[in-house]
Amino acid sequence: MMLKYALTALAFVVFGFPASAQDRPQVSQCQLIAEALPSVTFAKFQPPDDGALFAVEKAQLAEDVRITFLGHASFLIETPGGISIATDYNGWYQTPKVPDVVTMNKAHSSHYTSNPDPAIAHVLPGWNEQAPGEKIEHKIVVGDAYVRNVPTDIRSWGGSFEANGNSIFIIEAAGLCIGHLGHLHHELTDAHYAEIGRLDILMVPVDGGLTLGADSMSRIVQRLRSALILPMHRRGQPIETFLSMFDESFDVTMSQERSVTVSMRTMPRKPLIMVLQGI
Repeated sequence: MMLKYALTALAFVVFGFPASAQDRPQVSQCQLIAEALPSVTFAKFQPPDDGALFAVEKAQLAEDVRITFLGHASFLIETPGGISIATDYNGWYQTPKVPDVVTMNKAHSSHYTSNPDPAIAHVLPGWNEQAPGEKIEHKIVVGDAYVRNVPTDIRSWGGSFEANGNSIFIIEAAGLCIGHLGHLHHELTDAHYAEIGRLDILMVPVDGGLTLGADSMSRIVQRLRSALILPMHRRGQPIETFLSMFDESFDVTMSQERSVTVSMRTMPRKPLIMVLQGI
C-alpha cells in the first residue's frame, strides 16, 4: 500500500498536474517548507542514489527539463510535457516554436515587449500596468508547469524606487523549482525568501551594478543555496568578478553549450555555477 501511494505521488511530480488542476488554486511544492521565517532553514534538494527512486525504472520517467540561454536575461525552459516558457521575453530572440508562456519585466526594453506574438497563450508581466505600485499576482498551471511570481521593487532612472515594479518568476515542473530573479534592484527580505521557498535552479543577473553589485547578488545566491546557478544579464563586467565572490563550497563550470538538460535525479549534490555559452 505504501508503495502504491509513493508511486502515485511520484507520478504527480514527474508527469505533471492533473487536468482538473487548471480549475483550482495550485499549491506550490517549493513553498511547503517556508512557513516559519526567520528561523526556518531551507531544505536543499538531494537527488536520491541511482536505483532508489521509489523502485521505478528510470526509463519510465519523463523527467528532463531543458534550459537554453537565448540572450541577455532570456532563457527558454522546456518541460517534459512539451510546455515552453520564455523568461524576460522581449521578442528579439528566436525560439523553436512560439512559447506557451512568456514572463516580462520592465526595467529596460530588453526585458519586455509591448507587442508580444498574439499566438502566445500566456503573457505574464512582472508589474501592474493598471495600478502602478500595486502587486500583480500570477499563479497559473499550463500543462505540466506551474508559474508564479514574487514581486520586488525596482529602481527608476532618477534613483527612487517604484514598489512592485519587478517580479521574480518561479517555474515548477517535473519536481524542480526554477527561479528567475529578473531585474532585481535590492536585496531580499525574509518575507521575499518565504514567498520564494526552495529554488533548485536559480537564474541570476551578474552585471555588477545595473541590477545589484556582485557582493549583494552573491549573498542572495548563498542564502538560496540552489543546486544549479545560471548567470545571465552580464554587461561590461567580466564574469570572473561575480565568480570570485564564492568559495570552494561552490563548483564552477564554463559550458560549451547554450543549453543544459536537468532532472531531479541529475541535479548536482554540491552547488554548481554553470556559465552557459553566450553569457
